[in-house]
Amino acid sequence: MNKNLLLAIVVALPMFLVAQDEKPKFGITFHGFVKTDIFYDSRQSVAVREGHFYLYPKQDLLDADGNDINANPSFNILSVQTRLKGVISGPDVLGAKTSAVIEGAFFGHTEMDVNGFRLRHAFAKLNWTSTELLVGQYWHPMFVTECFPGTVSFNTGAPFQPFTRNPQVRLTKYFGNFSAALSALSQRDFADGGPQGASSVYLRNNVIPELNLILKYHNKNENGNEFLFGIAGNYKSLRPRLESMINLPEATLRYETDEKAQGFSGMAFMKVKIPALTFKVEGIYGQCTYGWTMLGGYAAHSMLDESKNIYDYSPLDVVSLWTDIHTNGKNWQFGIFGGYTKNNGSADDIMTPIYARGYSTGSYIDYVYRISPRVIYNVGKMRFAAELENTTVGYGKNIDSKGLVIDPEDVSNFRVLFAVYYFF
Repeated sequence: MNKNLLLAIVVALPMFLVAQDEKPKFGITFHGFVKTDIFYDSRQSVAVREGHFYLYPKQDLLDADGNDINANPSFNILSVQTRLKGVISGPDVLGAKTSAVIEGAFFGHTEMDVNGFRLRHAFAKLNWTSTELLVGQYWHPMFVTECFPGTVSFNTGAPFQPFTRNPQVRLTKYFGNFSAALSALSQRDFADGGPQGASSVYLRNNVIPELNLILKYHNKNENGNEFLFGIAGNYKSLRPRLESMINLPEATLRYETDEKAQGFSGMAFMKVKIPALTFKVEGIYGQCTYGWTMLGGYAAHSMLDESKNIYDYSPLDVVSLWTDIHTNGKNWQFGIFGGYTKNNGSADDIMTPIYARGYSTGSYIDYVYRISPRVIYNVGKMRFAAELENTTVGYGKNIDSKGLVIDPEDVSNFRVLFAVYYFF
C-alpha cells in the first residue's frame, strides 16, 4: 500500500469514528474565576496567606510604655483566590453515569508558597438511579454545599462554620427528597494539631478514618422556593504519639503508647429560599475540631504511667451557631452574616500539653462573634462586592482545670473588604 495513502487512513480513521458518535464519550469543560481582594484591618489579626484567610483579631500586646502593638492596622491586595475548575464527563461504567472534577487555586500550601497552585478538589463520581459514589478530595460533609455562608470573605464563615476539604469515600443514597450519606475521610491540607504540629500523621497512625453520617431533606419547586433541613454526626479518633520518651543522663528510654484522642460532633442546619430572599442557619457541637478551622482540639487528661511519661487525652468541646440572610436579585444582592462560637472546655480535668486552636500560653479564647453585612453587584461576567466584617474575641490569660477561660476581655477588629471577580 502507498505510504501516503496509509498515512491518510491513519489520520482520518479517528476523525471518522468520532463523527459517527453523536454523543462524545469523553469531554472536559473549564470554569472558574479571577478574583482580587482589597482589604483593610483596623488591628493585627490571626490569618493566613498574608491576611487573606481571616479568622479573628490578635490579643493585646503591650510594649514597655503600655502601647498595644497589635492595635496597628494593615492593608493588602491579593489575587490568590483565582480559581480554575475542570468538569469531566465520560462513558457509563457499571451501569452508572460517570464524571470527575479537578479544581485548583493559587492560594499556595504555606505562607512561603503564596501564589503557588494548590489542589482544592479532585474526585470521581458514579451516579446510579438513586445512589451516588464519590471518591477523592472534596468538601468535608460538615461543610454542606447547599447551605453555607455567602460571605465575600474567603473564610466563608470560619471559625463558626467548618472549613475543610478532605480525601474521602462518600456513598449517598436518595429516597425521593430524602438522602443519607456515609463518608470515610482522611486528611491532607486541613489537619489536626499534635506533638508534631498540624499534621495528618495522627489520623493516619490511628488507622480508623474519620467517619461521618449526614441525613437531609431537600425540596425545590418550579416557583423558586426551596427548603432544606439536615442533621449530621461525626466521629474522629487520633493517635497523637506512637512513643513516649524519658531522657536520662545515660540514655533516652522509649516506650510505645497507643492512647487516643476521640471526638464526637453533631450538627443541624436549615435553608429556606423564596424568590426574593434566602435564609440559612446552622448549629454545631464539636470535639477535636482544630482540623475544621474552628476553635478547640484536645488536651492531655491524666498521667497513666509517670515512669514512662504516658498519659491519656480528653477532647475540648466547642459550640457554634451562625446565620446568613441575603436577597436573590439578579444584579444587586444584599446580605448579612452573623456567627458566634464558644469554648466549653473539657468534661474532664486537663493538663498540658494542649493541642487546640485558641489555647496559647497566656492567650486563651473564650468566645468569638462576628457580624458582616455585604452588598454584591453582578453585571455580565463580572461581580463587584463589598463587605464590612466586625469580629470580636473574648481573650483571657488563664484557664481553669476544665480548660474554661477565666475573666475574658473583648478585643475587636474591623475589616473593610472590596472584591472584583471575572467569571468564565
